[in-house]
Amino acid sequence: MSRLFERCPVVVRGGGDLASGVIYMLHRAGFPVSVTELAAPKLVRRAASYGDAVYSGRVTVEGITAIRADDAPTPDKHIPVYVAYDLPRIQHDLKPVVIVDARMDKHNPDTSLHDAPLVIALGPGYTAGGDCHAVIETKRGHFLGRVIQAGSAETDTGEPDAVQGITHARVLRAPAAGHIIPALITVAHETRPIEIGDMLEKDQPFAYLNAVPLLAPFRGVLRGLIHEQVFVTAGMKIGDIDPRGNREFCFTISDKARTIGGGVLEAILASDIIRPYLR
Repeated sequence: MSRLFERCPVVVRGGGDLASGVIYMLHRAGFPVSVTELAAPKLVRRAASYGDAVYSGRVTVEGITAIRADDAPTPDKHIPVYVAYDLPRIQHDLKPVVIVDARMDKHNPDTSLHDAPLVIALGPGYTAGGDCHAVIETKRGHFLGRVIQAGSAETDTGEPDAVQGITHARVLRAPAAGHIIPALITVAHETRPIEIGDMLEKDQPFAYLNAVPLLAPFRGVLRGLIHEQVFVTAGMKIGDIDPRGNREFCFTISDKARTIGGGVLEAILASDIIRPYLR
């Protein structure tokens, strides 16, 4: 399948929920998009993250399918997710014209202005003109999704976005180190492990950590839960409960992620560096 911008391959480093807004937008616009992820990514909103292909082998979000690309080539209509690719391998094997650092580390682990002809980073921890060519604002508010061509995004405050007035309580964190095991739930006379999208009642166990039950702080839909393979540390984000109770929100790209994706698309199409590759 021919894509509109076939000569401008893009590599998105990270496949989390915000990165997935970028991946979706660029794929829909006609860019060949590849994703690189960790061997055990710390995804919480996994049902809306293309990076979950690392665990599931294949994931479809809003009609677009990502496939873990280990052996066989990935069909053009799908997005390949490469596991544990370091930067030299990305540059050698995938030959990106654009690299988008969407790992949301809130500091710069290794991204350089010279990694690709155009380098874009999401959120705080990067400086446009120093670490990359452009930074995309990720903080909600008037400047969300704005393309920053000189300077940095707003500093991370550590304050979660409010949902129906709830901030910190909706973010589920590990009280200790270990592996998260989903609790069991009975639905229509069938008992199974709790899944993203299930409705939880206040004080209902949603998972176990070191055999200790973790309880839902209020009634809401389980919007995210970290994979059992991830070794979590005390205080680490492991889940997300949505008090709005809309199950569909668990499986679709958020308004925030779409806005950030639009900012990345603007940064690419407006860049003089990229013009020769778009013709």
